[in-house]
Amino acid sequence: MTTTNPAGFPTFAYRMAPNGLATRRQLRAAGLRPGGHDPVAQITWRRGKRVAYLYRLDLAAPKRVATPAQREAINKALRARRTCGVCGLVQPYYIPRRYGCCLDCHGGTP
Repeated sequence: MTTTNPAGFPTFAYRMAPNGLATRRQLRAAGLRPGGHDPVAQITWRRGKRVAYLYRLDLAAPKRVATPAQREAINKALRARRTCGVCGLVQPYYIPRRYGCCLDCHGGTP
C-alpha cells in the first residue's frame, strides 16, 4: 500500500517498501550510509505515529572508517570520562557528572 503525503513524499505501510530502499539502520547493517542523499520515501507503523525514512541503496556510500588518530582521540576522551577529578584514579565506570568524582570520593553510592 502506497500513499503520498501533501508534500508529495511516498509513504509505505510497514514491511511494504519496494526493493532498493532501506532505512538508516538497514544501511548501517550492510556497511553503508546515505552518502549525503536525502530520503526518497518513508514507512509508517503504529497508525502513523512512527516513521522511518527510506534511502536508495544505489546511491548509498560505504561507511567511513576512523583513522588511528581519531581512534586514539576517542579512547583518550573515554578514559577522561572514567578518571576521577578528586583522586585521579581511572574507574571501570563513567564518573557521574553530577558529582564530578568517583563514588568512593563522593562517599558511597547515589
